[in-house]
Amino acid sequence: MTDCGCEKAKAELEEYLHNELLTDDATDIAEHLANCGECDGERRVGLVLTQAVQRACKEIAPEDLRDQVLARIREMQAH
Repeated sequence: MTDCGCEKAKAELEEYLHNELLTDDATDIAEHLANCGECDGERRVGLVLTQAVQRACKEIAPEDLRDQVLARIREMQAH
């Protein structure tokens, strides 16, 4: 394999973190990240952000907040 370079690694990092790349592209990015501290640092930041968003999406709003939001939506739709 040849090094895909920082530009490609950074451009495709989000897709890489979400497993949305073709196998060959993912392999090239993984190889680059293994040998480039700067890009690997960005991968680690991206991974932390991705995990934080995934955790936040699993949380359930308190019932009283949901009721308030739904009431407000119904109120806005009535006008």
